[in-house]
Amino acid sequence: MAVLVLVSPPARAWLESSMTAQMLVQLPLLAAVGAWMASALPASAGEWFARRDRWGINGLLLASMTSLVWMLPRALDAAVDDAWIAGAKFATIPLLIGMPLALSWRRASLVLRGVFLAETIATCFRLGWLYQVSPQRLCSNYLLNDQQRLGYWLLVIGAALFVLLMGKLLAGRFDPGPDAQMQGGER
Repeated sequence: MAVLVLVSPPARAWLESSMTAQMLVQLPLLAAVGAWMASALPASAGEWFARRDRWGINGLLLASMTSLVWMLPRALDAAVDDAWIAGAKFATIPLLIGMPLALSWRRASLVLRGVFLAETIATCFRLGWLYQVSPQRLCSNYLLNDQQRLGYWLLVIGAALFVLLMGKLLAGRFDPGPDAQMQGGER
């Protein structure tokens, strides 16, 4: 149902009216739909996926590679101009980014999560810098000032994620394990 709302002409017109809205609102919403779909999977499907993604590596790698495609300016342009590419966007982001992230994150080790988050931060900084300093429009459907605005927000998001990650590292573990949940004399 959520995908149908996001695919509706009014929602698409608003979310694809700017490069910033498409990349920072529409794409994350589609990924969130995929994460929600993962929580609604029957237990047998979750077990099937778990057997093929034992340590979370496959799912996180699939989500990373798919998200890299949809961060390219050419892909953003094509999704606005071509109905087939738009259909691919609305199918692949929930199924190949949101769902694998949701299913793989808990199985991934602390080190793998850290590498994934560090690469996410680096990608925000790389693309943010590229969109900020490029003297030419990288997307033919969007103006240069929108591209630069997206670059600014990607830099802000990258910095916020970096501060959050450093805060988590300085404060302790990402998620409390059984040892961290035990207190005082319960050990």
